[in-house]
Amino acid sequence: MTNTPVMSPNGINHLALASSDIKKTLQYFNEVLGMPLASLYWMHGVEETVHGFLVLNENCLLAFVGSPKISNDVEYGVTHSGNPGDPCVGGTMQHLALNVNSLEDLLAVRDRIRSKGLHCMGPMDHGMMQSIYFAGPDSMTLEIAYLTGEDPSKWIDPAVVEYLNISKQELEELRNPTPYTRPSEPVQNPSLKEGNTEFRMHWPEAYDMFMTTPDDLLVDLLKDNVPPTEISPEDANKGEQLSERIGKGLEG
Repeated sequence: MTNTPVMSPNGINHLALASSDIKKTLQYFNEVLGMPLASLYWMHGVEETVHGFLVLNENCLLAFVGSPKISNDVEYGVTHSGNPGDPCVGGTMQHLALNVNSLEDLLAVRDRIRSKGLHCMGPMDHGMMQSIYFAGPDSMTLEIAYLTGEDPSKWIDPAVVEYLNISKQELEELRNPTPYTRPSEPVQNPSLKEGNTEFRMHWPEAYDMFMTTPDDLLVDLLKDNVPPTEISPEDANKGEQLSERIGKGLEG
């Protein structure tokens, strides 16, 4: 390890969305938007749960999680926004915008969507980007957009900054995050008692176990890196619970 500054994440590796019918969802994005299938397998250590990935580019995937436990009960204003402007509960997806590189590409995708018998609105000119809007499976609100090349900082509205009570110093910190230098030794998880209680995953049956198990042991216990195409059906793990796997490992 070195004491060189660590940069922030440089993109989205994948965004995983819940699907009440993952086959239908994969086919929608494949047929309507031309996104090829990358991977499809049992989600690591999660019972009766499937993980499917579609290709956006060589460094970015769009993923879906399918399970019999996932319903399609939609409540607009709570679970879903229903359109690009209406609210939904914090932490849920208000809308998803996928990228193209030019106005010509944007119009081509719009025409492709409409050719499938689907309604599509736009393009709409937002200055720093232009966008089209349409609906997807499970009542998703979808957008395709391209960045026009305008300086996005021109859209830091002083009126909104004031409305959100963001000070001059806070705005400067938002625009220029404090650099982080990684220490020579790995940073250990905070204790359960001392750790931040506001930002914790909801995982009652396993959270404490995961966060107190040493990193090297956790990596070994949860290793699941052999492609399913190289595993015989009788040896395939179709979703042994993660907590069960760790429990067995700790007992051993």
